Amino acid sequence: MTEQDLLALRGEFPALAQSVYMISHSLGAMPQATTAALQEFASLWVNKSIVAWEDWLRESQLAASRIERVLQAAPGTVQMATNVSQVQATIASCLDYRAPRNRVVYTDMNFPSVSYVWQAEQRRGAEVVLVKSDDGITVPTERMIEAIDERTLIVPISHVLFRSSYIQDAAAIVKRAHEVGALVLLDVYQSAGIVPLNVTELGVDFVTGGSVKWLCGGPGAAYLYVRPDLVRQFSPRTTGWFAHRAPFAFTMPEQDYADGVARFGGGTLAIAPLYQARAGAELIGTLDIAAVRRKSLRQTAYLIERSVEAGYRLNSPRDEQRGGTVCFDFPLADKVCAELNRRRFFCDHRPGAGIRCSPHFYNTDEELVRFMDEVASIRSSL
Repeated sequence: MTEQDLLALRGEFPALAQSVYMISHSLGAMPQATTAALQEFASLWVNKSIVAWEDWLRESQLAASRIERVLQAAPGTVQMATNVSQVQATIASCLDYRAPRNRVVYTDMNFPSVSYVWQAEQRRGAEVVLVKSDDGITVPTERMIEAIDERTLIVPISHVLFRSSYIQDAAAIVKRAHEVGALVLLDVYQSAGIVPLNVTELGVDFVTGGSVKWLCGGPGAAYLYVRPDLVRQFSPRTTGWFAHRAPFAFTMPEQDYADGVARFGGGTLAIAPLYQARAGAELIGTLDIAAVRRKSLRQTAYLIERSVEAGYRLNSPRDEQRGGTVCFDFPLADKVCAELNRRRFFCDHRPGAGIRCSPHFYNTDEELVRFMDEVASIRSSL
């Protein structure tokens, strides 16, 4: 698949005709087909009422299958959910934090929402070990590995860091964790769809992510992957009727967990976001992600070059140990970002990162030039 093949798909995204869309790390562009999918959901509700659940539950299974293709996971290993905090809390609820194996090891560069989940587990006996970044950009792999020992229970880490776009060496971390009998939970929200990923080859225990960013599916459709041989080893305390082997039997009072990955489900699933996420996941699942990655590396290298030339503080790796986002900062960058968005040059600003911008497979080189020119123009006017 060539770059021209990728750019030929621009017509599938209406927003690209009316903006410079550089924010796929936060909210991927909406596919044109999403409108029809949401109308399908609404039509089923109107015309079939309660019987629509037959279609809706089938859609949840199809949604999981689409994610399995993106992750290169085995069939029947993904459970859909609403957000990553929910599914990470579900995994946390599976664990026994009795010493000596009660350590939870992760970096201070994790996304705050999931950090809050694991910090809360200290009330149940978890000992959190926070591996710190020296530069606010990278986390030395050797430091992560040194922190993982026989006392470690689980290592919940981000594959690509949201604040800098640094790619953690997941393979090395998984290898070390498994050597000492620990589990790894890998959050791929910032990598799935932009960085090649094969969770089967990686051998990782759990994977979480969602549709809102590089998968162009909007908010509300998160997912959990569980390594097949681990599925029946865990019985989450955070649970609900859809984790039951026969939810519509309405048995009481004890939970009787499903045999498969559905045992990690909870209460009633939000269905509309699954329809909303359909077109993006289907499209991403057909792409050659290696080609997407090559284009991403070339285009982010240009953004880095322009940032350095302009004297901005670069808060992303200069080498290829970066995901799809470039972060740069300067005084009043938050105000520049606000003006960029007002002018429909879409990006965002985060404390410690600065302006975050991210070309996806559908962005042209000309858009990158226009974006960086606009940044410089607005900055000079302040």
